Amino acid sequence: MSFDDIDLKILKELQSDSNLSNVELAKRVHLSPSPCLARVKALHSAGIIRQYVALLDAQKLGLHLNVFISVSLKRQDRTSLQAFESRVCSRDEVMECYLMSGDADYLIRVAVPDIESLEHFIIEQLSPMPEIEKIRSSFALKQVRYKTALPLPAAGSGD
Repeated sequence: MSFDDIDLKILKELQSDSNLSNVELAKRVHLSPSPCLARVKALHSAGIIRQYVALLDAQKLGLHLNVFISVSLKRQDRTSLQAFESRVCSRDEVMECYLMSGDADYLIRVAVPDIESLEHFIIEQLSPMPEIEKIRSSFALKQVRYKTALPLPAAGSGD
């Protein structure tokens, strides 16, 4: 799917505030409501817009620890990878999970209320997984930047 300047403006506005009404979105991108809605539906149908979510404040919800956990597996065969991914992705505290190159096979980010919750997650959930060889944790001391909006090509760039 190719994007024109209007599509990019729509995506930028929706990444900033997905709760905008179609009328307000249309005003912001200088379209009438009907064509604006048609474009949003097309972006959604094409899978460019996957879903709409509310971003919550982890601290206000009591999730005070943001921990990055590197996991190395005993074997890197398809069965081991799929088994690990299935188990780890079923856990609510796992916010992100990436298959990595380099020293560890996976990097996961978990959000937990306290050190006891982290200990429980590691001892009760991760450690018993037969695929795992090594687990290393790093605590985020401060969140310097967090964003959900993806970088978009500049309007008029022809990308």
